[in-house]
Amino acid sequence: MLQIKTDVVIVGAGLAGIYTALNIDSTKRIDIVVKESLVIANSNLAQGGIAGELDFIQENIDLHIEDTLKAGSYLNNKEAVSVLVTEASENIKKLIAYNIDFDRDKNGDILLTKEGGHSTRRILHSGGDATGKDIMNALIIECFERKNIHIHENMMALELLYKDFACFGVSCLDKSNKSIQFIAKNTILATGGIGNIYGSTTNSDIATSDGIGMAHRAGVKLENLEFVQFHPTAFHSEITKSRIKFLISEAVRGEGAYLLNSEGERFMSKYSPLLELAPRDKVSQAIYREMYDTWTDHVYLDTTHLDEKFLKKRFPTIYNRLKLDNITMGKNLIPVSPVQHFNIGGIKVDLNGLTNMKNLYANGECASNGVHGANRLASNSLLECIVFGNRIATDINRKTSENIEFKNNIEQYKTYQYNYKPIKRKLGTIMDEYVGIVRTEVGLLFAKKQAVDIEKNLIKYPNNSKPYYEALNMVQTANIIINSSLNRKESIGCHYRIN
Repeated sequence: MLQIKTDVVIVGAGLAGIYTALNIDSTKRIDIVVKESLVIANSNLAQGGIAGELDFIQENIDLHIEDTLKAGSYLNNKEAVSVLVTEASENIKKLIAYNIDFDRDKNGDILLTKEGGHSTRRILHSGGDATGKDIMNALIIECFERKNIHIHENMMALELLYKDFACFGVSCLDKSNKSIQFIAKNTILATGGIGNIYGSTTNSDIATSDGIGMAHRAGVKLENLEFVQFHPTAFHSEITKSRIKFLISEAVRGEGAYLLNSEGERFMSKYSPLLELAPRDKVSQAIYREMYDTWTDHVYLDTTHLDEKFLKKRFPTIYNRLKLDNITMGKNLIPVSPVQHFNIGGIKVDLNGLTNMKNLYANGECASNGVHGANRLASNSLLECIVFGNRIATDINRKTSENIEFKNNIEQYKTYQYNYKPIKRKLGTIMDEYVGIVRTEVGLLFAKKQAVDIEKNLIKYPNNSKPYYEALNMVQTANIIINSSLNRKESIGCHYRIN
């Protein structure tokens, strides 16, 4: 078994991992473990933008804080929200310094847009609706220029290495199924979301809850896993029957699009005075109700009253994707429906991203610092990655380095070429049906029995392979979500119980 000693090992190469790495002192060796290709990450799929106030105007800061708290049903960690908003400017300016070209008007001023739950225009975007992709491209280029950063693609992190509840790195498998251990002074989990636990999601294929699974097996504290956010407007394609749904950015509604039910009626006035710009939990639940009442599996996003040329320039990614289904923004109604999008809870961390295990940090969607409460405010996710990524880096930079020794305590299993796709599909069907937007005790108990049985069978037959650990991470996280949903009896945020 190969051992690599390093100062910092980061699992995941989305914005949460890459930005953190770039802010760690260049004298420290950093190893980044990437499950697939460096360019495959949920961060690349972010269309809307990044929320933040560039100028420190107290009234605007207070409004962003209040919008975040209100969207989160005031279950947020208020101190974390204050950190998120007040440290936005310095970190967004760092992004600009990395040659990220946010969209500007003819005078050179940064263009700002509005999304659901925001009371003002404060969202920066790039490439119209390609913000995540543009940010990641710029930061990856910067990473390759840093001699202290070593990137390991096509490598799956399996388990945390720890002793006496102190983390010493991670064990991994490379693409040839060879075992590698990174013995690290500091470990950062930045593995992204949980989307593939569900049958339909906006997440990429790699979102299999790996960080939460590893943390759970090591006894690291988790919290708020019942809060799973469903994006209201995923494209409901009748042509492309993919389980990974194309996202129609909330910014489209921010620019004036309406929601119509199957009978052509605009309906959001029945559910919120904010209409189409209500927070995501309210809009998703409203769409679910309309679909139920009208016996349909989708509603429509109406842009026909908006200028086609403006839409094509403002949303080029969305415009071109819809054209593949013979839908033209500005001319045709766009069929949409809610699907799983974002994990609110996760690995519990403090304001510096530190877990309750020594030397173990978490950042991004797999982490829970409390900023989102019971429901995430649109475009706060990219902001969370950079603000708390910078804080993690600062905390690591001020530590004194210690030489570490660690002997292997991970049991080595044999490798079998088993196919776990049927198990994953079964789990996705269970989660869509019983742990979706609307939940019941009877449904959750049924889901629990099914998921527990799947987990027992996986544990009974361990396998030293990437597909096995993905399936294990998925079902263990699913069980935590189900149990958390059973324990929280009241409906709040994106957790909606009808009994």
